[in-house]
Amino acid sequence: MRSARLPAAVIASLTALAAPAMAHFQEIIPSANVLPEGGKVTLDFVFTHPFEGGPVMEMKKPAKMGVLSGGKTVDLLPALTEQPIDGKSTWTVDYELAEPGAAIFYVEPQPYWEPAEGKYIVHYSKVVVDSYASGEGWDELVGLPVEIRPLTRPTGIWTGNVFSGVVLKDGKPTPFAEIEVEFVNDGSVKAPNDAFITQVIKADANGTFTYAMPRAGWWGFAALLEGDETMTSPDGKDVPVELGALMWVKTTSMAGN
Repeated sequence: MRSARLPAAVIASLTALAAPAMAHFQEIIPSANVLPEGGKVTLDFVFTHPFEGGPVMEMKKPAKMGVLSGGKTVDLLPALTEQPIDGKSTWTVDYELAEPGAAIFYVEPQPYWEPAEGKYIVHYSKVVVDSYASGEGWDELVGLPVEIRPLTRPTGIWTGNVFSGVVLKDGKPTPFAEIEVEFVNDGSVKAPNDAFITQVIKADANGTFTYAMPRAGWWGFAALLEGDETMTSPDGKDVPVELGALMWVKTTSMAGN
């Protein structure tokens, strides 16, 4: 007996469901994560897929962007400059670090509508830049709605070291939170298959996670949590909101050092 043929639209839907979702990461990458003598640092803000090198997604001007240093916060939103890539909006900012200590740069982007997943995405991202290689202040919290509290100093990390952190939501640890991990790939690393593009780990019952970084470069840790409130989609429906607590960490190879 001949089997019934599925309509083309059904086949297309099943194929889309079977295809792996591309992980979105809000990048906040500084020109250096340690400034031995202080000075200027440049930070680039791109909403993209780091391991695959794109595509770059449209990033509206952030809702908030600033730096926390020495217990004081400076609003850097007025200093942001638009820097289009592939026709999409990305952003950059320069900042002068005159005093020793960790400067924690952070960004709250505008909600991004992802029609393929039927939800809005808001990834609160941060990165630590250590001025004068002080080793101080790196574990201060910005106070974001969702945030990673580092347990490992995120500066001065060799390749193969581990990074540990605690996933927080409203300042409280989030048990068993899922964390996506990606490497900012310059094209030199080829994934054997899609399973290697985004690493996935889970926090323990105390919201703590640990990951060993096998290659030198920038690594993004994105703890994905569901928001408590919905938002209205472009077609007028109530849809969920994915909140991301992101932190960026750089590793350095011992080879040649």
